[in-house]
Amino acid sequence: MGTSAKKKNIVIFASGSGSNAQRLLEQFEDHAHIQVVALFSNNPEAFALQRAQNYGVPTVVFDRASLKAGDVQAQVQAYAPDLIVLAGFLWLLPAAFVQAFPNKIINIHPSLLPKFGGKGMHGQHVHQAVIDAQEAQTGITIHYVNEHYDEGAPIYQEFCAVHPDDTCETLAARVLTLEHKHLPRVVEDLLTSGKNSPETPAA
Repeated sequence: MGTSAKKKNIVIFASGSGSNAQRLLEQFEDHAHIQVVALFSNNPEAFALQRAQNYGVPTVVFDRASLKAGDVQAQVQAYAPDLIVLAGFLWLLPAAFVQAFPNKIINIHPSLLPKFGGKGMHGQHVHQAVIDAQEAQTGITIHYVNEHYDEGAPIYQEFCAVHPDDTCETLAARVLTLEHKHLPRVVEDLLTSGKNSPETPAA
């Protein structure tokens, strides 16, 4: 139980502001067993990069060519990740990348998959679709990543109500609160228990 025990490594992928990345950086800054070792982004303007740098976490910016060529995969492998967390990352990862990290890549999606998932379904697009469909509830899904958008095996879901007067903005805020609350906990669960997080709660 000495301090020499190896910590579990998280690599984060983010495309935008990175508020979920921020929560992970906060959660694991001084954690005894888990650390964020890098943040990768496909967007050189992503504020997520600054968030990581504020915590002294290395950052990598990449483009589609380097992702398709396998360069990004090699860079990630150099960090020996125990878990790769897609926290607002908008590109589909190549099949070869996914296969290189079996059961080590997870994503957080702002709806109750399989509803309102797939290509183009991110951010406000998801919340507007939920409102347009007059859903009574929505929520978040944390799931493993496979070669298709939002189709990997679910790990955890949490629910919230959709109010009759909701706008995209009010619904997004409610869902984001769930993301910030549950993503760090589920990540910690996966890395410390060696199994999936608790069963999906009742609505």
